[in-house]
Amino acid sequence: MKCTRVARVAGAVVLATLTVAPGTALASAGDRGSELSGEVVAAYQRDLGLNADQAVERVGLERTAAANQKAARELTGAAYGGAWFDAASGKLVVGVTDEGKTRVVQALGAEAKVVPHTAASLTDTKNKIDQAGKAPSAVTGWYVDERANSVVVTVRRGVVDDEVAKFLDVAKAAGPVSVVETDRAPRVYADIRGGDAYNINNASRCSIGFAVSGGFVSAGHCGSAGDSVTSGGQSMGTFEGSSFPGNDYSYVKTGSGWTPSPTVNHYGGADVVVSGSTESAVGASVCRSGSTTGWHCGTVQAKDQTVNYQEGSVSGLTRTNACAEPGDSGGSWVSGTEAQGVTSGGSGDCTSGGETYFQPVNEILSVYGVSLITG
Repeated sequence: MKCTRVARVAGAVVLATLTVAPGTALASAGDRGSELSGEVVAAYQRDLGLNADQAVERVGLERTAAANQKAARELTGAAYGGAWFDAASGKLVVGVTDEGKTRVVQALGAEAKVVPHTAASLTDTKNKIDQAGKAPSAVTGWYVDERANSVVVTVRRGVVDDEVAKFLDVAKAAGPVSVVETDRAPRVYADIRGGDAYNINNASRCSIGFAVSGGFVSAGHCGSAGDSVTSGGQSMGTFEGSSFPGNDYSYVKTGSGWTPSPTVNHYGGADVVVSGSTESAVGASVCRSGSTTGWHCGTVQAKDQTVNYQEGSVSGLTRTNACAEPGDSGGSWVSGTEAQGVTSGGSGDCTSGGETYFQPVNEILSVYGVSLITG
């Protein structure tokens, strides 16, 4: 079962009594968006339709939104109803169940929206569905949709058999749930073809996530503890730990001949230098790197989604509309230069499009007690 971790911010009492001038953001993430390389900007243009100035501006706005999201959660307390980045306004939108908290949100420079359900109640609903037992294969996943203020359960289009109906009845009894039909079913992106990136037991192939102290992190379905890892025919190390299903993360401990680097392969452009791991908000742009399809971008659609793979359910994933394909598994996700996670799986491909899910990197770092290598 996936552990739920509650982040506690030091000095919460001080934050709760902080006075902020109306229309002023509590925190500014700086103008690090100006550091974007030409290759990163080109990907934003190709996948998000943004020119260079728009890409730099958006990354700056998203960083400010990510910083203020933390403050908004603390200042609205039990009335917090979730938050997301609105690309049209360039602002963070914060849901609150108490209209009296809207002024607090607006004082951060964010927009407030009164919603019926708290984020805590939506998470509780999703957790109850997680514990409802094995889902039928036609149910492809479920997640908290912060914009809709509901838990969304996705089901293969046209499948309405008794097993699915029974599962949906249980889900709806857990709390506010809506059902969305989909034409695609997610699958893990491990590809038994070998060759590129890194290989497991000289057979299957996956992609490196991020360099960390002692090795690198990747997807859990790529290998199990003790499995050997090679790259370019050379011994690289072994899986020190792995979790899948339930979670989808792993830690590979590498030998002394391998030097960790704070970079992500851009495939055709200059490497992206990772500067940290600040989590971006729903609605923010995000890009991924993988050994099959290279570099692609999209936006964050939802967080804490449970995906029901054939091998079992994985919870706590982030949903995106960026594409990926087999062999991209374990690869890096970055927002600007901030590490976000490692590729788990998805539906569709980079020809027709689809959804891709990643395992957030901060949880992986915490579980294995390792540090991200940054530039």
